[in-house]
Amino acid sequence: MENVLITTQDNTVITAHLFLPEHSNGKFLLINSATGVRQQVYFSFARYFAENGFTVITYDYRGIGLSKPKKMKNFKASMRIWGSKDFKAITEYSKLHFNGYKKYCLGHSVGALILGMNKDSEIFEQFVFVGTQNAFVGNLKFRTKIEAYLGFGIVQPLTTSLLGYFPAHWFGLGESLPKNCAYDWRTLILNRKSTNGLLDKIDDYSKILSQKVLVIRAEDDVWLTEKGVKSLLNDTYPNLKPVYRLIKISESDKGEIGHINFFRSYNKKLWNIILNELI
Repeated sequence: MENVLITTQDNTVITAHLFLPEHSNGKFLLINSATGVRQQVYFSFARYFAENGFTVITYDYRGIGLSKPKKMKNFKASMRIWGSKDFKAITEYSKLHFNGYKKYCLGHSVGALILGMNKDSEIFEQFVFVGTQNAFVGNLKFRTKIEAYLGFGIVQPLTTSLLGYFPAHWFGLGESLPKNCAYDWRTLILNRKSTNGLLDKIDDYSKILSQKVLVIRAEDDVWLTEKGVKSLLNDTYPNLKPVYRLIKISESDKGEIGHINFFRSYNKKLWNIILNELI
């Protein structure tokens, strides 16, 4: 594992890690993290793929983990910047240093939503989506819908306006988020257009993507619904070619997958679902 510092077009330094295989199979996997999830969560998964010949890169978006500033209050970042600047810097690095490799991209949650914000998404042979959807509240189950209205309708804007950032860790929602990342998240949930509501505000490349995509959803992911997943593929990425895979709780040795835990080492045997698709 190598620590790599990558500078974006607007001179922000993003911290990434490169996992190099002992014997390369000529394939490169880029991992786009979920909202507020540090790249370390993906390290075991990345090592597993490196052991199977893949070159893998993980990174933290600005404002998250190792790319976090000393002062979060009013730090300039948004999900749109994550896609158009940070993800763009990683794809530029990938093109420069791994020219000739077959490239693949795994998008976890928001990591799939930002693909349409970067024209370089065209470089990938295939995508893998894990735990992602158009998260509009109308697509959610009843209990989650109530939590979403309360959390993103009241609590999130109130705490964010008071603190200048969103203390997501207070509510078990991962790392604290820069102010405009939190407001973009609110758009994803409360705006009927969801992901398209963000893409409307930026150069949108979602409709030019026509690759195959493996779409993975866990049975016990309470924030995800089949309706939301299908909405993302039908309304945001209508030209991708999806193959859907529902993972049952019984397939996990721990009986626990949820929104994040697919990437925990205790679910290592599930990683073959992706490996077998990409080899």
